Amino acid sequence: MKFGISNWNTFEKGIEKEYLLTNGLGGFCSSTVIGTNIRKYHGLLNASLVPPVKRMVLLSKIDEILSVGDEEYKLCSNDFVGKREEGYRYLRSFSNTPLPKFIYGVKDILVEKELAMQYGENTVAIIYRIETGKEKTKMSFSPYTNFRDHHDTSKKESFKYYQSYDGQTLSLVEKTSGLTLKIISNCNYQEKEEWSLPMFYINERERDLDSIDFHFIPGKFEYDMESYKTYMVYFIATIEENSEFDANALVQGEKNRRNELIKKAGYDGEILKELVLASDQFIVRRSSTETKTIIAGYPWFTDWGRDTMIAYPGLTLVTKRFEDAKEILLTFTKYIKSGIIPNMFPDENIEPLYNTVDGTLWFFQAVYKYLQYTEDEETVIKHIYPHLKDIINHHIKGTLYDIYMDEDGLISAGGSGTQLTWMDVKVNGWVVTPRHGKAVEINALWYNALKIMEELSIRFNEDGSYYNNLAVRIKEEFVKVFWNEEEKCLYDVIQDGKPIKNIRPNQIMAVSLPFTMLDKGKSEFVVRKVHQKLYTPLGLRSLDVENKEYVGQYTGDVIKRDGAYHQGTVWAWLIGPFIESYVKVCNYSEQSKEKAKAMIDQFYYHMQDSCIGSISEIFEGDEPFNPKGCPAQAWSVAEVLRAYVEVLD
Repeated sequence: MKFGISNWNTFEKGIEKEYLLTNGLGGFCSSTVIGTNIRKYHGLLNASLVPPVKRMVLLSKIDEILSVGDEEYKLCSNDFVGKREEGYRYLRSFSNTPLPKFIYGVKDILVEKELAMQYGENTVAIIYRIETGKEKTKMSFSPYTNFRDHHDTSKKESFKYYQSYDGQTLSLVEKTSGLTLKIISNCNYQEKEEWSLPMFYINERERDLDSIDFHFIPGKFEYDMESYKTYMVYFIATIEENSEFDANALVQGEKNRRNELIKKAGYDGEILKELVLASDQFIVRRSSTETKTIIAGYPWFTDWGRDTMIAYPGLTLVTKRFEDAKEILLTFTKYIKSGIIPNMFPDENIEPLYNTVDGTLWFFQAVYKYLQYTEDEETVIKHIYPHLKDIINHHIKGTLYDIYMDEDGLISAGGSGTQLTWMDVKVNGWVVTPRHGKAVEINALWYNALKIMEELSIRFNEDGSYYNNLAVRIKEEFVKVFWNEEEKCLYDVIQDGKPIKNIRPNQIMAVSLPFTMLDKGKSEFVVRKVHQKLYTPLGLRSLDVENKEYVGQYTGDVIKRDGAYHQGTVWAWLIGPFIESYVKVCNYSEQSKEKAKAMIDQFYYHMQDSCIGSISEIFEGDEPFNPKGCPAQAWSVAEVLRAYVEVLD
């Protein structure tokens, strides 16, 4: 995770790579490796005021100018409307191990910049180490501040600050809200209020969204330096009131915390260590429940029930964060409604949303994995097992969103206007991927849940025959209804008694889950079909390329992008179920593991692009599979990590 000047010898190459720091609250610090903000979400301090939501861009960046004699060198890189600043020409290296570090060189002067966020606080530290040369040197630092929701952009003079400076701390108070941003530094400060040039975000333009933003510059900080000396300059930006701010201690503390995470997980190898650190970014505290939750992706997603349950084993169990794992499960039990777990906790304190059929069934798999890793029977039998019984009963009787067990034992969910599976895009009333009725992965999960209940019943000294008898019946019906003899694979969904023949990746769950309804022969056929029709080096396509509805490019406005989201777009998280299925049907042979290992290596290469150290949400279905969507996605990271540890080790 170290990069040199060949990675930014053009501006276009320099903005291809991003870094991400998080604070365990949903807040984050992120930009490109050359320091050019290309998203409205980019900033040194994107604070979460009501963790993990209400995220606000408060400090967009700090522009640095190095003065050597009579010459000025801008180290900052900006893409303004009609003007581009190219300080990346002086950037000599960037590394992300363990924290983002930039090294600039001008003549015989060396400037190092390192970033860190305080875990559990909306605080970021920016530390410069400057080695001067023959001539006297001065550096000036101009903070680009803002006060806006990170989904928005600001117009010139769209907000008002008043400022005060006490010799070390610059306090900027937004007049309407009273929110205070403090910038603490060991530099001299000169007040000079102005608005930035209009900043252009190329990523937002590509998504057909508002791409122009203005920032407020309250003044500039200056630091004078003598020849041939080493100086440390620091900035701390925060909204916290009562913390002790020591920039060096903050940076070292974050390095120590990360080392402890790696030590706790106990894995060797760079890819595993990087995945452990990437996992940490998604585990955050939710203030409304005062417990841990899982952010679905950065920079714009919050926590979703479905994403949480799918990402849960990889992020919390494989990394051995068992207390976090328990806390997350117990939190969701408190919010079960009519046998359904929340699909989304809204930003404000209102009723959660329950529009999911698969999230609840993935919950059984999460509990099953939790027991495998922890043997914590006491927590499960006292606080979770009764809820699992209740969930099964609600699904049998029928519950929210027309989710019910049909006469054949299979689960049917929703109607023509609802979207309850993970392929859930609905835009302007258009359900892009209609999968109401009996979906293949839902019934694979339903069977898996019943078999888990049978095991738990026996484990807890109860009669499990009821769950077994129902599972036996469902297994027979599932194969009869879903098997596509012509294509030698599974139908994707049954609607009004008729099979929908689209070849999609959802069928792989019927093989990958611990309890499968397919015999060895049919499992092999499914894996072959998915491999042949849907596999790419970075995940599985969401639809076969030969399908007339296939969309291979994920670009354009919201409607175009949503129209492609599950219609061919590649999803990284599906590599987990695919690898598990592939190795399983090969009887866990060493040869199959070697091939699967090569598949995972592709993600390590990807982790050195896009968001460095993380894995993107999606990729375009057409070659060369350009990364799209969230540059850092929880279930993408989780499933690659889980597959590596559980299947290949």
